[in-house]
Amino acid sequence: MPHDETSSHWHEPKAGQKAGLGKFGRPAMPYDQFMEAEGVPVYRDIGCKTVLDLPMKPWARLGGRGSYIQLYGTEGLWGMYIVEVPAGGALNVEKHMYEKMVLVIEGRGSTEVWNDGQPTKQTFEWQRGSMFPIPLNANHRFVNATNSPALLLCGTSAPNVFNLFDNPHFIFNCPYNFTDRYAGTADYFKEKDDIAPDPVRGLAMRKTNFIPDVINCELPLDNRRSPGYRRVEPHMAGNRFYQWIGQHETGRYSKAHKHASAAVLICLKGKGYTYTWPEALGMQPWALGTNADVRRQDYEFGGMVSAAPMAGDWFHQHFGVGKEALRLTAWFGPNNSRARKPGVPGEALTDRGAIDIKKGGDAIPYSEEDPFLREEFGATLAAQGLQSRMNPKLYTGEAQAEDDPGNAF
Repeated sequence: MPHDETSSHWHEPKAGQKAGLGKFGRPAMPYDQFMEAEGVPVYRDIGCKTVLDLPMKPWARLGGRGSYIQLYGTEGLWGMYIVEVPAGGALNVEKHMYEKMVLVIEGRGSTEVWNDGQPTKQTFEWQRGSMFPIPLNANHRFVNATNSPALLLCGTSAPNVFNLFDNPHFIFNCPYNFTDRYAGTADYFKEKDDIAPDPVRGLAMRKTNFIPDVINCELPLDNRRSPGYRRVEPHMAGNRFYQWIGQHETGRYSKAHKHASAAVLICLKGKGYTYTWPEALGMQPWALGTNADVRRQDYEFGGMVSAAPMAGDWFHQHFGVGKEALRLTAWFGPNNSRARKPGVPGEALTDRGAIDIKKGGDAIPYSEEDPFLREEFGATLAAQGLQSRMNPKLYTGEAQAEDDPGNAF
């Protein structure tokens, strides 16, 4: 039957032609469509100076003002949003088939948690800097009994679940209780301080479902990112959602390194900035004259940056330039750390982000970084009456960051 060329009927290509349009726009995924239908802003960029500056609108489903945040490189991997708990009020009760991590940016309040059929609600209090998970598919409500609003930053595995099931009714109304994750035990949200090596990489891990103050909590020495660097991985609620808390000493900065997309750094204390650039620009983009496409994000408390945006494998380097040490929490979403990515079980892996490129890793040694970076860092500190505490021998290759016990340089 004859048909015109503009119909939706598929046309077999002629000899010498390829099927399809060749160029096309990326379609919106189910989670993108869900966010747009919620009626609140969707913020997309490589980061922001602070979430306190982001626009918010009334959010009918949650019962407070808020905004979605989908930083470049996290699309389809995990999601984020901010929501305001009104003064003297509470958000609506929620339950959902995705994991959720909560960081309190402003205010004080409490959270009620319970499974369907559980006779009593479990309640715990939080303040600015508290971090905790919501157990999978558990009922929960955020309550604010003070006379000023509270602001919560939430990270979720919602994109993974929406893009897989594409059914909001199932996601928000599934009756199954994951009692292997949460059974309402009295000490579930009691802070636990014990540090143990994580079972895969041997890094410091803290298995707890509540940290009352991530801004000031103790961090063990790590030395993997900069001289005197401190770090711990909170393992919470049996979640696949991965995160850590790290701190660079005042006057010191991290090596540039690269990895796949997913990591978002959130500033907890101090202030700083991150440079990030595609590895195709080289290890020294300013010296090579390829720095036009380098991206910079400045941040302070509540600010954030997508460390390896776009398609990933971007170099990124973090600089603390305040009088306080730069403390960050990195959120990766589910199954996005190096040790949790798919592969053959038991295959040999290395901590590539902490190993120099010349030794088979993905980190640029200080001796091979672009000189512009250390010069700008020193000048920025000097403008505030501070000075660099980086050992000059790091730039000649005579010393390594891990050689420093924390105070020697």
